Amino acid sequence: MVKNVDSRFHLSFNVNKDRVQLRDFLGAREISKRTLTAVKYNGGLLLVNGIERDVRHFLYKEDRVDVYFPPEETSAGLKAEEGNLSVVFEDDFLLILDKPARQSTIPSFNHRSGTIANFVAGKFLNEQIPSTVHIVTRLDHNTSGLVCIAKNRHIHHLLGKQVSNSTFKRSYTAIVEGHFFPDQMLINEAIGRKDGSIIERVVRGDGQEARTEVNVIERFVKNRQKLTKVALKLHTGRTHQIRVHMKWAGHPILGDDLYGGSRRLISRQALHCETLQFNHPISNEPLTFKAALPLDIKRILSHTR
Repeated sequence: MVKNVDSRFHLSFNVNKDRVQLRDFLGAREISKRTLTAVKYNGGLLLVNGIERDVRHFLYKEDRVDVYFPPEETSAGLKAEEGNLSVVFEDDFLLILDKPARQSTIPSFNHRSGTIANFVAGKFLNEQIPSTVHIVTRLDHNTSGLVCIAKNRHIHHLLGKQVSNSTFKRSYTAIVEGHFFPDQMLINEAIGRKDGSIIERVVRGDGQEARTEVNVIERFVKNRQKLTKVALKLHTGRTHQIRVHMKWAGHPILGDDLYGGSRRLISRQALHCETLQFNHPISNEPLTFKAALPLDIKRILSHTR
């Protein structure tokens, strides 16, 4: 689907219908009017059978359409840096990374450099990929696991639609305090910002809809502390959603001192994004990615009383 004739991101399509306008053909493939405007004015290109055409051109069976998207510039304020990235998967469209704990996904006031976004910008610069960094899924600074990044704003748009309609699935493993009951629970409690705080969230009636599925894997005792290993599935993606819902349920995540978790056994929240499942934005092939639990969580699970 992608031809590296030049460095611009490029998609090719074969036409299987007579007399369809190019604008409508591309719209049916989720290429928006806004994107087509950017293609026209910002350095992109539309070709039909190798000849430049505008969106009013009519297509016929066996025509070939090539779309060259405008080059993207790194976002203002995002410094490209060299650093280690744990790459789980990569192709012309996607980058799946295994983020360690204590690394931010994007720069913030407290973490201006050394983030996943800084290192990905450096990777794109070194590899001459004309794109800014499009974070599809992000993790909190002290949460480990899988992060999905798109290599073009159009791919970001396609994956964002999957996130919105819940065909993009994220599964987490956590250790929570206490023995969680019942074995299965769907927490459907709205989440909003805590009054007076710019960071902390709480369950509140006027918040945004938030749904988290909880499944108990194992109840155990470590150093005389009752703990439960749980598998969690996000059905929405609110800030701190799992952490807030676990606190609301009376079982804060171990190590999550912002939401009442003890740091006696681990110095960060014991939360790991273990699995991502979605359809490839171009081929529609079902994809599943997994990231093994990090050592600090494994040590707790190798429990002895």
